[in-house]
Amino acid sequence: MFAVVRTGGKQYRVAPGDKIVVEKLAGNAGDRVTLADVLLAGEGSDLKSTDGLTVAAEIVAQAKGEKVTVFKKRRRHNYRRKRGHRQQHTILRIVAIGDQKAEKKPAKAKTEAAATETAAAPAAQPAPAETKAKAAKPKAKKAPAAETGSTENAAPAKGAAKKSPKAK
Repeated sequence: MFAVVRTGGKQYRVAPGDKIVVEKLAGNAGDRVTLADVLLAGEGSDLKSTDGLTVAAEIVAQAKGEKVTVFKKRRRHNYRRKRGHRQQHTILRIVAIGDQKAEKKPAKAKTEAAATETAAAPAAQPAPAETKAKAAKPKAKKAPAAETGSTENAAPAKGAAKKSPKAK
């Protein structure tokens, strides 16, 4: 089910479980808020009556928006004013629309399924002695390009003589 609600002079399309950012509302994090100004409600393409319909939401946090710089200037009058502003917002999580509540995903079912999978999985077998011996053997390091005499990808020495444009 979805609904279109109006708050703070703006309209928002919401469904149970959605998070929205609205203009500042009174309250602290964890408080419940009821949005009574429902403009439209429905499920799929079917519209429902909005008489007495409310949207229940929970305040997640009170936050500030991005900084907006306000700069005023009048040419040739030595007039410059620079101000900044951060709008205050409230982050809401929609709990229910009318009687329909947000569907919570069952965390217990996931943990039970994971427990049965680990119990049914065979125990890990220890590695054979041969693979352990290979793992313990240190690998030989490659010598730098300068020592091997390879000139590919080698940078010139710092003190290398530069060719002069005019040889005398």
